[in-house]
Amino acid sequence: MSVITGEEGTRALPEPVRKIVEAVEVAVLPIRDVVLFPEMILPVKVDDEKSIRLIDDALVAKKKIGVQTIRPGVEEVEGPEHLFEVGTLANILKKIMMPDGGVSILLQGTARYRVERVVSRDPYLQVLARVHVEDVPEGKEVEARVALLRELFTRFVDLSGYLPQELKVMVVNIDNPAQLADFCVSGLRIPVEEKQKVLEEFSVIARLDLAISIFTRQIEVLEIGKGIEEKVRDQMEKTQREYFLREQLKAIQKELGMVDEQAQEVERLREKIEKSGMPETARKEAEEELKRLAIMHPSSAEYGVIRTYLQWMVELPWDKETEDNLDIERARRVLDEDHYGLEKVKERIIEFLAVRRLRSEAKSPILCFVGPPGVGKTSLGRSIARALGRKFIRVSLGGMRDEAEIRGHRRTYIGAMPGKIIQEIKRAGSKNPLFMLDEIDKVGADFRGDPASALLEVLDPEQNNAFVDHYIGVPFDLSRVMFITTANVLATIPPALRDRMEEIEIPGYTLEEKVEIVRRHLLPRILEDHGLGRRDVTITKRAIRKVIRDYTREAGLRNLERAIAAIVRKVAVRFASGERTPVKVDAPQVREYLGPEKFLDEVRERTARTGVATGLAWTPVGGEILFVEATKMPGRGRLVLTGSLGEVMKESAQIALSYLKSRAAEEGVDPALFEKSDIHVHVPSGAIPKDGPSAGVTIYTALFSLFTGYPVRPDVAMTGEITLRGYVLPVGGIKEKVLAAKLAGIKRVILPKRNEKDVEEIPAESKKGISFIYVSDMEQLIEQAIVRRKRHGKKK
Repeated sequence: MSVITGEEGTRALPEPVRKIVEAVEVAVLPIRDVVLFPEMILPVKVDDEKSIRLIDDALVAKKKIGVQTIRPGVEEVEGPEHLFEVGTLANILKKIMMPDGGVSILLQGTARYRVERVVSRDPYLQVLARVHVEDVPEGKEVEARVALLRELFTRFVDLSGYLPQELKVMVVNIDNPAQLADFCVSGLRIPVEEKQKVLEEFSVIARLDLAISIFTRQIEVLEIGKGIEEKVRDQMEKTQREYFLREQLKAIQKELGMVDEQAQEVERLREKIEKSGMPETARKEAEEELKRLAIMHPSSAEYGVIRTYLQWMVELPWDKETEDNLDIERARRVLDEDHYGLEKVKERIIEFLAVRRLRSEAKSPILCFVGPPGVGKTSLGRSIARALGRKFIRVSLGGMRDEAEIRGHRRTYIGAMPGKIIQEIKRAGSKNPLFMLDEIDKVGADFRGDPASALLEVLDPEQNNAFVDHYIGVPFDLSRVMFITTANVLATIPPALRDRMEEIEIPGYTLEEKVEIVRRHLLPRILEDHGLGRRDVTITKRAIRKVIRDYTREAGLRNLERAIAAIVRKVAVRFASGERTPVKVDAPQVREYLGPEKFLDEVRERTARTGVATGLAWTPVGGEILFVEATKMPGRGRLVLTGSLGEVMKESAQIALSYLKSRAAEEGVDPALFEKSDIHVHVPSGAIPKDGPSAGVTIYTALFSLFTGYPVRPDVAMTGEITLRGYVLPVGGIKEKVLAAKLAGIKRVILPKRNEKDVEEIPAESKKGISFIYVSDMEQLIEQAIVRRKRHGKKK
């Protein structure tokens, strides 16, 4: 092998000329998580076929091999890019076959090399390597660095605890500075990247500086760790010393008759546990925690946790409950005072009182009030609590996503506390309050759990007698609690949870019910809130009806209350300005106070042309009338649907069109017209999503009117689901839809035959002035909805 000579760049300290051996070909053995230095011996285990073949070929040819470290994060080596480019030439000193088929070899490093290029990748990686052989520099600067490195290495061995003391003697006997730096760094537990930097440094002086910096940093870390360890040891000794001193102090105080505050607090908690009426399981848990508290120092972090837990335990109403007022007549009077109408709900509460009067141990029902916003679901729960003489608790579940809000946190967490159920029962001070869970249909779920699933146990009379909160950790009896939930819609409530509740629908109020509620409840309260007396403002029934019809068409009462309050505020301005004349508001004056009407009777105007039909729809906020418009234009038989329709409503439109095509000849419609025309069906208010099957008959009627030229009766509204055979199927929300028709001035309502029973539950005053027509197929519906006297826009 020929030798060439080269020089490094200029340095602050002159170094001897470095000899660079000419490039040679070597086979590369990749190793992981370790760096082989020259003159070092390293055992390596090999189990892949390429490496085993490389070792066998090297032993046969008696050649050295190249050893390069795999870069961190590389799972499988596919080329030199996955290896550090500087490696070590090595001799294979020994090879041992392992029982698992692998090979264990003993390597000895000889010299550094840098990869010039790849020669071959198969059967194993072979590279052209330029080997570096260094001359040992001399001088005082080198001697100073060598002495400092030996001193640092000795201190590190004393501090680390994992390097044997014999290494200190070996370091003293190494005279070669280059070998000294490699030897010292090779035994450290530092990342592979730092060791590789030492291997890649060909300048001996720079390598010594790098090794010195590494040892300086490692010694600083060890000294800091030693300091922390000593502090911890001192603290432990201090704690033990304080414990013995406290025990001695207790003995002295006892002899002198002095007071021990901790002992007094423990004694107070023990007395509260005795008086709390806990069941046996809870009592045992509380007493165990009290024993731990008694032997614990007040400054301990665990002391505060246990003390807070015991306070929760003794303050819970384990055996405290209010006595139910079972006077049925009084309950009727209270419910009628607070709410007008709602007969079905009131009757259910009276039934509960009657059963409780006959059997005091009867389980409380789980009621679910379902209805549009503003109909008084929450205030009804408060009235029920007043009628029963129970404490009232309300918790809003809207937007709740953390299961711990129901079951509480485990005490292992910092800031842990019980869930809402236990918190509110403790605040009420009674184990049988009326607990209202508001907006149960708006409970969410995310990575923190599913609160709706946690409510399954709470709202089950067969299980909630042993409800376990994660914080309390012992069963608490919820069977005496009367749970009432509220919801706007049932579709979003999980089926398992819905099955545990008795659903009571609270539909929207009728016109006359709203008038009476305003007169009896809303207006007196609004007048009082605005500082006016009943004689100062009088709003007639006609004025209230106008507000309801033309300004606040809703199922509930919130917008109506705002409108009445707006009228009262304007009167209050007059009184505040000095006018004290009583004001009477009649229907003609409503416009002066509230401005132009917001709702107009547009049914007759909208249905004056063919292709328009009036439908009835149910929404979470009550019933509405719905106009379905249809038109045709020259085209190729496409059906275009607009108005933000859902999938079910789109399917209803397809069914309606298909049924009309099947009856085209019987109704005098040219079948070819469907092939030559594009049909556009639109439901106005396109920004509002609409879905459901109940618009099927309305869509069919609009299409029938469009193609036959017969107009739809202007005073008719309809609802029902249509089939391909032309049958009309029943739908829901009948009461809300009838109320919407009443407010819109509809005189004739067409309903499916099977919905006739639902009309019986509607109050008579809401049905007054409306004719109900029941149909079972589309032929009957068309006869009642279409005016066949003349045709619009159709030439014979």
